[in-house]
Amino acid sequence: MRFSERRKKFRAILNGNACVHPGSVADPMTARITQEVGFELGIFAGSVASMNVLAAPDLIVLTLSEFADQARRIGRACDLPLMVDADHGYGNALNVRRTVEELEMAGVAGMSIEDTVLPNPFGSGGKASLITLEEGIGKMRAALDARIDPDLAIAGRTSAPGIAGVDEAIRRVKAYEEVGVDALFLVGVKGREDLEAIAKEVSKPIILGSASRDMMDRDWLASLGVRICLQGHKVHAVAVAAFLRAQGALANGTHPDDLENAAPGDTMKRLMRDAAYDAWAKTYLG
Repeated sequence: MRFSERRKKFRAILNGNACVHPGSVADPMTARITQEVGFELGIFAGSVASMNVLAAPDLIVLTLSEFADQARRIGRACDLPLMVDADHGYGNALNVRRTVEELEMAGVAGMSIEDTVLPNPFGSGGKASLITLEEGIGKMRAALDARIDPDLAIAGRTSAPGIAGVDEAIRRVKAYEEVGVDALFLVGVKGREDLEAIAKEVSKPIILGSASRDMMDRDWLASLGVRICLQGHKVHAVAVAAFLRAQGALANGTHPDDLENAAPGDTMKRLMRDAAYDAWAKTYLG
């Protein structure tokens, strides 16, 4: 599937009436699995990228090039529309332009640019803070101006609900909506009342970056204009635990044939497109 088709599918989700959960992906294999089990959309987060590429925490030590390269690998492996968390755009508004250029060329369907101060500045003690609204507006304008394919979706992301409260969140999402972003990405919404208060002030589709268990009602979320609701990235912790158990068993003398819960050979061959490669080898290699 060409990138434009994936972007149109992503746009259809934003412009639809339902709320969907994206599947969290880390690499080509997890993306292919995510598509196979039925997710309509993949999400590649900065935290997951830092874990997968560097085995490091989410402290903005990953570079744009590393992030874009991994997004490109994911896009090559499957036809799943991919939304990515482009953090703060890796710098100021000029860096945001470069970020959009690189990620558009990597084939992503949509991306979010946030208004958090990143990386954590000296003396912050790890406490999150927001850039000024004026700088946030400049970043959103830069992102939109850098886009070449009009179907590429740009979401304005703010952590204001959790850092500064509902009133500041409303001020920011209304400003980003006026700039022309395609969606509004909210992080840190504390409860139903807060989400309802923010949602009634905007008309753009909402992407919810985190939600408590009692908020995870897709019909209710859809009624507020939430079109995408993330479920977090715990699936990767589950995968790490499984690898630790298996590798630990081998280290302690378990025979490979006795490992439990291994994917069958035909599953591995299917996910690696063994049949396609076999056909290509016969066609091209004789």
